[in-house]
Amino acid sequence: MDASGSQQQQQQQQQLDDDWDDFSDSELLDISTELQSIDSQQALVDKTDGKQSMVGFDSPCESSTSMHDCTKESSGHQTGDVRGLKRKSLHEDSLNPMQRFSKRHLSVTLLCDQSWCEMKTVYNILKPHVKRKEMQCAEVQMGIDIHLSRELEIQDVIHVDIRTREDAEALKLLNMLNMIPLLETGKCVREFPVFGVQEGVFIMGVIDELMYNQKGELVLNELKTRKQHSMPSSAQDKVNCFQVALYKLLFDGLVRGEVKKDHILDHLKLRSHQVLGAGVQAHAKKIGYHVATFEDAVDAFLLTMTCCDLPCIDLLQLEYYHQGSKGSIGIRVVPFDEAQLRVDLKGYLEYWTGQREPKGVDIEDAWKCRSCLYEQTCDWVKNRLQISNQKAAGVN
Repeated sequence: MDASGSQQQQQQQQQLDDDWDDFSDSELLDISTELQSIDSQQALVDKTDGKQSMVGFDSPCESSTSMHDCTKESSGHQTGDVRGLKRKSLHEDSLNPMQRFSKRHLSVTLLCDQSWCEMKTVYNILKPHVKRKEMQCAEVQMGIDIHLSRELEIQDVIHVDIRTREDAEALKLLNMLNMIPLLETGKCVREFPVFGVQEGVFIMGVIDELMYNQKGELVLNELKTRKQHSMPSSAQDKVNCFQVALYKLLFDGLVRGEVKKDHILDHLKLRSHQVLGAGVQAHAKKIGYHVATFEDAVDAFLLTMTCCDLPCIDLLQLEYYHQGSKGSIGIRVVPFDEAQLRVDLKGYLEYWTGQREPKGVDIEDAWKCRSCLYEQTCDWVKNRLQISNQKAAGVN
């Protein structure tokens, strides 16, 4: 094999290694929410002894003390919805995918998956057990350990009992309310929730880290852990850049006051007058807020966002961290092109709103299929092979 052939083979191998090679705090949280299979926890930052505290909440299941065996309702999904996904077909003309898969919102991570391969994203929903198996690999578990260790550097963990979806979403808002003044005073905050409505779809995510640099710029830093001691391929880099750009779009929308009360209540189907649980009210009081209902929490949050001095995000960066050596690989500063981001996002959301059928990767990205667990059953791959065979038969 000549040098050019060897180099091409190495590039292809790096591309294959990049599939599920990069992980971040927000991705791990979002993925566990989508699967409803990992610990029922959320982050709530609190100052205790000069250190931030991460508040996890117990999901409304059989017992408020069982955090590892209960199904998380804060994602906005019904437990029965997930059980029924495997029985649902890839195409149902009567319902759009948001309705078919019982989704009140989409996560940033789900959209990132879609930007890698839309067909894989759909199959992951239809066959959650396959996705769950993929998430149990050693690289993912190592990434989880690294992120947890980093999180605990500035946060302690406490728990707040929740009983309803309104409790869970109120805790997210209280989390943000408590982090806003910390960020305003120049402190670093982690796991900052962001959300907003784009193209009529409610989108939620969690920013890994927000901090100010020496120039006074507000920096969004997204940590990615990698098993390879190298920067990612262009294909993976594109996904990561899309992720942080979408985070900025959502954060800036919050700062500008673009998110309204009706967006939160109507899209997530939450009850405005639902009385919050005793644990949630007690914690709200501890951090300086007196809220009795979910609407109180929403009003407090929106008022604070209107009055706060937070700017829009100035700088986006990706920090790559090697799992093996636990050392830095490098930092990638990401340019923000809002016009292109909105074009890409609109295209992805057109599938979810039923304007088009799901699509697989383009022919130049067919190498992604080689590491996909659905390669043998994927309709997109079968159709591509059929077309290829027809063309070959025509030539002969």
